[in-house]
Amino acid sequence: MKLAPIALLAALVAGGAHAQELNLYTSREPGLVEPLLTAFTDLTGIKVNTVFLKDGMAERIASEGESSPADLLMAVDAGNMADLVDKGLTQPVESMRLTSSVPENLRDPDNQWFALSMRARVVYANKDLDIDAITYEELADPKWKGRVCLRSGQHPYNTALFSAFLSHHDATQTEEWLTGLKANLARKAGGGDRDGAKDILGGICDIAVANSYYVGLMRSSQGDAAQRAWGDAIKVILPTFEDGGTHVNISGAAVAKHAPNRDQAVQLLEFLVSDEAQKIYAEANYEYPVNPGAPVDPIIASFGELKVDQVPLTEIVKNRKEASELVDRVGFDN
Repeated sequence: MKLAPIALLAALVAGGAHAQELNLYTSREPGLVEPLLTAFTDLTGIKVNTVFLKDGMAERIASEGESSPADLLMAVDAGNMADLVDKGLTQPVESMRLTSSVPENLRDPDNQWFALSMRARVVYANKDLDIDAITYEELADPKWKGRVCLRSGQHPYNTALFSAFLSHHDATQTEEWLTGLKANLARKAGGGDRDGAKDILGGICDIAVANSYYVGLMRSSQGDAAQRAWGDAIKVILPTFEDGGTHVNISGAAVAKHAPNRDQAVQLLEFLVSDEAQKIYAEANYEYPVNPGAPVDPIIASFGELKVDQVPLTEIVKNRKEASELVDRVGFDN
């Protein structure tokens, strides 16, 4: 397993005491995490020793056992956060700052983990298409036959969406919906989210289902000329469930069960939901802040008001296995 620790400037805590530190295990991209940790160290004097783990975080921590040096665990996808809890690798945190900053549906009910940022599962549409609203249910309407692009149904982004669908509809209705959605595909399910925008520009499809932050990446200076053309070819619609809001997934963090520097880990966790840190998230990766008081990047704000679906993420992740089985049952990726 490849480890890539980042050395941050160690600052002394006020009063001349020895510099404190903590150990962060994270699967988040280095470019996003570094500015957050630098700001935290500048503010508190606490050094953050970072280990990036692209895969196998839970296995790594479990193998280290009670002697694990991990203090804070950071990952993408609510399912990954739930897995850490299910495997007994986290501990609860009682913090008014955290519970007041992170909505109840975006955190573990026992405060084992907390969302730090959100990405919405949105619809990209041809900018010339006469449409400004759509529900997730309408994606299976036959009027879209041969007009929809989507990545693999077994990709975690889509498994999470399908799991959310199961939270609003029973298994039979969800299977019928997946069958209709598959029938509407303009091409075999696959590729990435940005390919949806690319294929809309290329005339392969009229709409695509993808994550919101990719639009910021395509339209900003982070995208090359080709990607900027893809981003400019589409408009973004924030779909909702007929009886709910827009589906979101998250990045999140939890304090490790055997954290040797627990107090410092809680300090970092609280910092990550502050206005300052939430602003960094929005600027670095075009994600939605979980803290309602934090600003949204102008590109993302241009999509309109995000009304987050209120079904708790912990309830949605319980449907993952059933959602995956339904994807295979309808042959979604065939």
